[in-house]
Amino acid sequence: MFISPAYAQAVGGAGGGEAFQAFLPLILIFIVFYFLLIRPQQKKIKQHKETLDAIRRGDKVITGGGIIGTVTKVDNDMELTVEIAKDIKVKVQRSTIAGVVNRTDPVAGKAAAANDTGKKSGGLLASLFGGGAKAAAPAEPAKPEASSDDDAADSKDSADDADTKGSEKS
Repeated sequence: MFISPAYAQAVGGAGGGEAFQAFLPLILIFIVFYFLLIRPQQKKIKQHKETLDAIRRGDKVITGGGIIGTVTKVDNDMELTVEIAKDIKVKVQRSTIAGVVNRTDPVAGKAAAANDTGKKSGGLLASLFGGGAKAAAPAEPAKPEASSDDDAADSKDSADDADTKGSEKS
């Protein structure tokens, strides 16, 4: 009738370590999923949002339905007017744009001149992985003018080459 108190007691003090070992494979699977699936998808969504925010008049876009057209007017933050054929314009929501096919160059002005600083410093890692400024190719040293002795030797070498080629053909 009495329940033995031995069943209610924990065996040793290592119960927490066993629980961690049981969850370790799940934690590792989540980490792998994060770096292989979740993080790249978040980057792709962020890049697509930046692309949608940067759409301007003259850009050639493709809608979610597969219609390709040229943006003729940016009405507001939510709507664009897209010309899909000659004199056929439709209003579309910015969120339905699947991608930008061709981008137009921004209008040159004061803002473009202010942003152009000439040199770009990328830091140590950028220079190691090719993101830094490119070094100029070394110039070839000037060749000294050939003397008449060199010209004679060159003509003799070319005559020998011609003789060798002639003997190879026969």
